[in-house]
Amino acid sequence: MRIFSLIAGLLCFAEVLVDAFQTIILPRRASGRLRISRAILTAAWIPWRAIAGRMRRTRRRESFLSYFGPLSLLLLVVVWAAGLIIGFALFFHALGSPMADAHSLGPWETDLYVSGTTLFTLGLGDVVPLTVISRLLVALEAGIGLAFVAGVIGYLPVLYGAFSRREVSIILLDSRAGSPPSAIELLQRHAGPAGEAVLQTLLVEWERWSAELLESHISYPQLCFFRSQHDNQSWLSALVAMLDTCAVLIATVEGDAARQAQQTFVIARHAVIDLAHIFSPAKSRSRHASPEDRLPPKGVEEVCHQLAKVGYTLCTAPESLDRLRELRGMYEPQAVLLGRLLMQPLPSFYPESGRRSSNWTIVAGLRAETEASLSAGSRGAAALIGAMSEEEHRF
Repeated sequence: MRIFSLIAGLLCFAEVLVDAFQTIILPRRASGRLRISRAILTAAWIPWRAIAGRMRRTRRRESFLSYFGPLSLLLLVVVWAAGLIIGFALFFHALGSPMADAHSLGPWETDLYVSGTTLFTLGLGDVVPLTVISRLLVALEAGIGLAFVAGVIGYLPVLYGAFSRREVSIILLDSRAGSPPSAIELLQRHAGPAGEAVLQTLLVEWERWSAELLESHISYPQLCFFRSQHDNQSWLSALVAMLDTCAVLIATVEGDAARQAQQTFVIARHAVIDLAHIFSPAKSRSRHASPEDRLPPKGVEEVCHQLAKVGYTLCTAPESLDRLRELRGMYEPQAVLLGRLLMQPLPSFYPESGRRSSNWTIVAGLRAETEASLSAGSRGAAALIGAMSEEEHRF
């Protein structure tokens, strides 16, 4: 029985330490399938997602889903602490419970009590270890408890810092691509020579954003479950909208922005593929077309019509449309997989019909009125100057 307790304690202790090290400290993708954090996320997300799927109101469903990310972190910390307490209690049990207990509890209950008070460094002193090995274990557990608390305290600010940096760019995308974002809305708002320069700058920013997303969400997959502030925004919809924009620019649009679109597309696609591989390694390798066709042939015609109407020069040859389809096939299956797993709907290529006027539409309309007034005023001033010149010429 003591050998069994020793082996079980070693396994429990090692599994918790390795998982906590990979989750908190190791700055790269954690390896291994038998991991506590992965099991906790999977076991908790399945029923949580099932309950959310029964909610009909979008706002209530999104509010319910937004609690999962923070609560899963707290649950993971509790499981780690419980694993360490049980592991050291098994060590004490393997030593024959060498404790002087004034309250005469059972041996196993005393071992758990000593382990718990030691890990959290309470130091009540009502139970005293009697052997040298047990005292060494108590000192070791107290040190691990301090390191555990310090690690958790440092872990949470890192997560919320990465979350805040992610959300700033998503919020800024509202004025550039609408909410929810769409590729055609983004391109329409950046039409014209002046808009193309702004579009290239935006693509550079989102290339870096995609790289930061890849680095942070691969190291801390829990961030994928953190929802955005608004129901119609998400990190996945923003990432897919930028991929859609880059695909359209690369395949069909003439201009200098297509050069930067290639670089942004590569990094953004890398993020989608790697994140899909984390949540479902087998399905993420599929290169088959997505069962949900986000851009059917009629949709392609609508895209070309909307872009041509605002002044874009398009290449509408069949080869260009084939290239667009091939580019979409490089990220859409994995994006659809992530959307289903995380319950985050993917954005449409073009703005939804019947949508309420956005702040951008209102502000753009007011600016158009200002420009019309300025143009009329300049014509009136030019006419007045011309009339005055004619009068001076007569005299």
